[in-house]
Amino acid sequence: MFGTSTQFENKVAIVTGGGSGIGRALCEQLATRGSVVVVADIDEQSAREVVSVLADRNLRAHAIRLDVSNQAEVDRIVSETASRFGHLDYMFNNAGIAIGGDARDLSMKQWRGVLDVDLYGVIYGALAAYSVMARQGYGHIVNTASAAGLLPQPGNLPYCTSKHAVVGLSLSLRCEGYDLGVKVSAVCPGRVETNILRSSVTMNIPREQVTARFRTVSAAKAARIILRGVSRNKAVVVFPSAIGVAWRLYRLFPSVGEIIGIQMMRNLRRLRIAPPATSTAE
Repeated sequence: MFGTSTQFENKVAIVTGGGSGIGRALCEQLATRGSVVVVADIDEQSAREVVSVLADRNLRAHAIRLDVSNQAEVDRIVSETASRFGHLDYMFNNAGIAIGGDARDLSMKQWRGVLDVDLYGVIYGALAAYSVMARQGYGHIVNTASAAGLLPQPGNLPYCTSKHAVVGLSLSLRCEGYDLGVKVSAVCPGRVETNILRSSVTMNIPREQVTARFRTVSAAKAARIILRGVSRNKAVVVFPSAIGVAWRLYRLFPSVGEIIGIQMMRNLRRLRIAPPATSTAE
């Protein structure tokens, strides 16, 4: 299915946000293909449940609680994993959260909450893994961004900001890592059926009316596409195909993307419930 049938055999992989959604699907498919998987999640119980399911199939996985917004925790987990197994082959920086709504309705506390996980969590994981992989001379860092990292996404500014930054980080670190044997990829999916989609907060806008507008890809299918892209060392893994087409068109005709973004925001504002007139600054 992928580049070679043995690509992931006897490899060591850390997957953040591994307790659910894309992270869980990645853990399951990596383990099925012979990897030792560290299932890292802030919800330790969900990580343990994933490991239990894999253990029942005699697959190798270990659960660990990890708050990716805590740099010391991330550094420790990466270092301990590399020491325990003697190497680290893959680092999937996948954990993420989202808070949507009109920018006027979002507080700085909410901005920081998203950036701490979706941007700084990726930075901490990528740089900790990069240090290990540069020393050993090989490894692959896979950063989950989003289609929102390639295209404007009005109504979801903190998330979109973080994902654009993750794409820039990934492409730049990929160039830095080339001569050191470290590969880096950014994953940019459209809507995937995950906990983020189901439980994301939307400020002053009915979440169900927003999410119902989007068709989704299953987490299992997303994981298969991601691992195929990783096996081919793609710089940016974009899916579904409609997102790839939209990205190419946006690069050719950015003004069209702006027009679409403006209309998207107009549609979103029709659902907005205006809050009392108070400041969002914190």
